[in-house]
Amino acid sequence: MPPVSTWVLVATCRSSTALTTDNPFAKLKGASVSNAARQFFITCDMTAKVLDACPDSQWWLVVALCRYGGLRCPSELVGLQLADVDWDAGRVRVTSPKTEHHEGKGERFIPLFPELRPHLEAVWYEAPEGATHFITRYRDPAQNLRTTFQKIIHRAGLKPWLKLFQNLRSSRQTELEESYPSHVVCAWMGNSRAVAQKYYLQVTDEHFAKAAQNPAQSAHATDRTEPQAAAAAPKQTPVLPGFASNCEYLPLRPVGDTGLEPVTLSV
Repeated sequence: MPPVSTWVLVATCRSSTALTTDNPFAKLKGASVSNAARQFFITCDMTAKVLDACPDSQWWLVVALCRYGGLRCPSELVGLQLADVDWDAGRVRVTSPKTEHHEGKGERFIPLFPELRPHLEAVWYEAPEGATHFITRYRDPAQNLRTTFQKIIHRAGLKPWLKLFQNLRSSRQTELEESYPSHVVCAWMGNSRAVAQKYYLQVTDEHFAKAAQNPAQSAHATDRTEPQAAAAAPKQTPVLPGFASNCEYLPLRPVGDTGLEPVTLSV
């Protein structure tokens, strides 16, 4: 039999439980854990294959907005309006339902990236009279974009990555960080440096390739008995080209008249 003190403790706990109906842990937020195994970098070549496998220009834009614009899918995609693109200034206004509850975080502006512009132009020219949004065919919340996107990736001859749309966005942030200051990239992506470090930035094969190209910096030891003039002059370290480079423009296929295209895959 347990000691008397144990029974007193059990009785006290049961009595305390009976006195409250509130969950003491209800206000505690679940811990957010980063899983590096779910990260995957989608290269420009892979993106080109996926775009070529897309059934229509609206799917081209969905992929391009996520991979080259860094937009969140689907919330920021479906909110993008034709009037949000300033073609002359080269900027795109992005509204963000996810962060709008934070002061000053309801919208942000991103550059009209060269890789993104032709896909926006294609849909803009196709827009029917009275249209207000870029994405018009895939606005229904009941549509499962993930299932359709997996089919597109398979059609491109690739294996679907785990976080289909978020990996596109994180690939863009990793890419931009090679060319622009971190605070600038975070402003374009609509997140913080802490979030970017934990969930977005990746170590890519190109990072390893670049590091492997650097010659050893240590000089060969010379015989101390040789005269100083006989020692070979140190070689200059060659200047390597920059790591990051912009993705090339992707050729656009001709698109038929609006309303004549067949209904695309949906689930």
